[in-house]
Amino acid sequence: MTPARYAAITGWGEGLPPAVLTNEDLSTFLDTSDEWITQRTGMKERRISHVSAIDMATLASRRALACAALDAKDLQLIVYGSCSPDEQVPNSASGVQVALGATRAAAMDVNTACTSFLYGLSSATAMIQSGMVDNALVIGVEYISPFMDWSNRNVAVLFGDGAAAVVLQASDEPGGVIGTVLGCDAEARQTLRVRGMGCSYVNGDLHYGDTLWDFDGQAIFKRAVHGMSDACGRVMATAGVSAADIDLVVPHQANLRIIEAVAKYAGVPMERVMLTVQRYGNMSAATVPVSLVDALKEGRITPGSLVLMPGFGGGLTFGALLVRWGNRVTPLGESDAQHPPLEQSALEMVNAIRARQDPHGRSKDALLQTRFIESQLAPA
Repeated sequence: MTPARYAAITGWGEGLPPAVLTNEDLSTFLDTSDEWITQRTGMKERRISHVSAIDMATLASRRALACAALDAKDLQLIVYGSCSPDEQVPNSASGVQVALGATRAAAMDVNTACTSFLYGLSSATAMIQSGMVDNALVIGVEYISPFMDWSNRNVAVLFGDGAAAVVLQASDEPGGVIGTVLGCDAEARQTLRVRGMGCSYVNGDLHYGDTLWDFDGQAIFKRAVHGMSDACGRVMATAGVSAADIDLVVPHQANLRIIEAVAKYAGVPMERVMLTVQRYGNMSAATVPVSLVDALKEGRITPGSLVLMPGFGGGLTFGALLVRWGNRVTPLGESDAQHPPLEQSALEMVNAIRARQDPHGRSKDALLQTRFIESQLAPA
């Protein structure tokens, strides 16, 4: 009988931009306050990038490869999880491949919004388990700030930029992703939508880059809690473990209230939940891997830890992965790569983006009115 093959997580690294946008910064151009944002989301600050998504992903990847002591030239697969690529064509994974010099690596992008890293980690694990590849680099990265509707406080306060990556390597020792549940609540996909970011136009009036965000917070909250809670219950049942066996939950950091509700339904106390929402906000596909790296830095993951990673995002995609950590929780090596120095503060960068938005001389109010009319005409 062929021995079982596993995909161990052997490397990890982040590529967070250094510029911090605080709640107080947001209050300089939005009708909001630190108290209003904190009470509703648990967020205090988020990062704004001065480099591209590929640059953030490359830095995270260099650090993850150094952590695993794996040379880029030996890398066989790059999975780039994101919903805010620098370009639609070619894919962003190929940009990371070039930057790393990973000339032997296959390269593919995965876009399931905030769950992109989880979907990518699941896919790469399956490819290693099948014997298709022996190792893989899985990235979660978002560069959301250029696409943000900075006039809409319902979404502008939520999101930030960032990146992190992990290295997977084939192993005969049981571990890595040992349970996976993935799904999509597509019936409500219109409740979280960014129009103008792809190739969809509103009567020819909405141009690429003039983004309008559809965000039904109440509907998203209910479906996020249900989707993640259900996925957590199913993945634990499939793996034959209980909430008491979970050493740490590393969830998607969409909102503190959502995280608390999911933890409650999963039966895991909050002291065993990794929280970074207050530091980074919602980095979409980057939230789970960045939180995972932070958890390792803080010593919250120990050899053999059982880690539950639930997520939820546009689509509406959801999922939960169960990971059995290996024996090593410290890096084998470190990369000296860094982001280039900052030339502007986070607020200065955001104000520059705001000045460029809607360059066609059309009123944002008029576009919002178009969106409202369309929503009334849409079928129930």
